[in-house]
Amino acid sequence: MYANKGEDLIVSTITSSTVAILSTPALGGSLPFIGIIFLVILLVQKELAYASTDQRLHRLSKALNISLVPLLCAFILVLIVKVGEVLR
Repeated sequence: MYANKGEDLIVSTITSSTVAILSTPALGGSLPFIGIIFLVILLVQKELAYASTDQRLHRLSKALNISLVPLLCAFILVLIVKVGEVLR
């Protein structure tokens, strides 16, 4: 019912690490780039799995949609922000 102290420690560690990464200008600026690279890798993996004749790989191709949809949304958001910065 209630979270134990170990779970609180994990959440606070993750939160402080995320804030530290996003507040560092050198690392914060590279996060969209890392996300785009990860998106491309997942898209290639999905296409290779879909082209296979193995049924397990076809299921993997469908399962990759779970991670691709949020990354595509993030990519579109980054694209809109970057275009907005250029047009200012």
